[in-house]
Amino acid sequence: MAWPRYRGFDSMSRLRWILSRLRRTLWVRVSLYALLGVAAAVAASLASFLPWPLPIDISAEAIDSLLNVIASSMLAVTTFSVTALTSAYGSATSNATPRATTLLTEDAFIQSVLATFIGSFLFSVVGLVALRVSIYGPQGRALLFVVTVLVIILIVLALLRWIHQLTKLGRVGDTIDRLEQATARSIRARLDLPFLGGLALPEDAPDGPAVLSDQVGYVQFIDTAALSDLCEKRGLYLDILVLPGTFLYHGSPLVVIRDQTFAEDLAAEIREAFTIDRARSFDQDPRFGIIALTEVALRALSPAMNDPGTAIDVIGRQTRLLSLLSEGWHKTELHKPDYPRLRLPPLRYDDLYDDAFHLIGRDAAGQIDVLTRAIKALAALTRIGPEAARQAAAKQLHIACARGAENLPGPDKDRLRRLTDDMKEDGQTG
Repeated sequence: MAWPRYRGFDSMSRLRWILSRLRRTLWVRVSLYALLGVAAAVAASLASFLPWPLPIDISAEAIDSLLNVIASSMLAVTTFSVTALTSAYGSATSNATPRATTLLTEDAFIQSVLATFIGSFLFSVVGLVALRVSIYGPQGRALLFVVTVLVIILIVLALLRWIHQLTKLGRVGDTIDRLEQATARSIRARLDLPFLGGLALPEDAPDGPAVLSDQVGYVQFIDTAALSDLCEKRGLYLDILVLPGTFLYHGSPLVVIRDQTFAEDLAAEIREAFTIDRARSFDQDPRFGIIALTEVALRALSPAMNDPGTAIDVIGRQTRLLSLLSEGWHKTELHKPDYPRLRLPPLRYDDLYDDAFHLIGRDAAGQIDVLTRAIKALAALTRIGPEAARQAAAKQLHIACARGAENLPGPDKDRLRRLTDDMKEDGQTG
């Protein structure tokens, strides 16, 4: 699967990140389209200022009937669409994972369709009011008719695309696709800007005066650009101890200031660079996407759903994502750090592979079909990437094999034994 190239949010300042998050909210796009619809209806009254006359003579009754059809139909279509979207949220929550609903609410196409319907409705209502109070002259009615035809074309195109989208919206396959794409974007962003633009923080980094968290929640975003500017201004070197996705408590260390004491005003400026909220975000947090995909697989393996095919599908996607990270990480050594005064911890392969396979291996320990796919995927991952990634894959591989040997029924144990023997002969057991 080819994911689109993507320059992620790692290189953004906090302001740009907030604006980007705002742009992805439903009400912003809908409000913009609504304003455009109102503006289009009002602008038609200014047709007398056009430098050339429109060669159309149309009665107010004809336009009135068109606008009436748009107003009545768009209100019904919008209500239906919101109902369908709410149903899709519920389906994604119950059949996949609640973490995926954010991706549905932020989907640009869904927002554009709803915005088109609401904007068209408001355009028709304002146009009807203006038409019945005789704001439009002959040229205004002609321009209003032209705009109305364009609006109808937009509605038809939006409806056709919306019908296609409704056939898959909220389904497990569509939800998994969205999760994989969001995770791939986050991984590519991290590969494009490793360590969020700073240097790698060594495990034996010396201690120093630490800035502590004054909030409880998940780190959503770290404004490394602002921290770098602060370091340049104050002559500092900072060791950032947390990554996006870390859960903080009051007093959790955020940053160690190397070789220097600090005043409380400096600590406040440093804390401002960390966005902490109640939930995790996909933007700078590849592990969040991996965990969400694992949740889908766990739900599929539950007795209530009993859908091993979905779990196998998720394993394939996890393998593809981890391969993307492992195979691309060697390129990060060629990157020159944008913020050399900052050091950040790397993504830990042990955590990533544990997120992706540990719980799936636990719940699939008695299902030979799912366990076989997981073992084959892990065996493949032991052959790619840096040594830390290979060791993490080998660790999960050994755990999965041990669980299978303990929980599988007799005939399936024989299949597992043959599989592991074949891998040992091929040197694939790590």
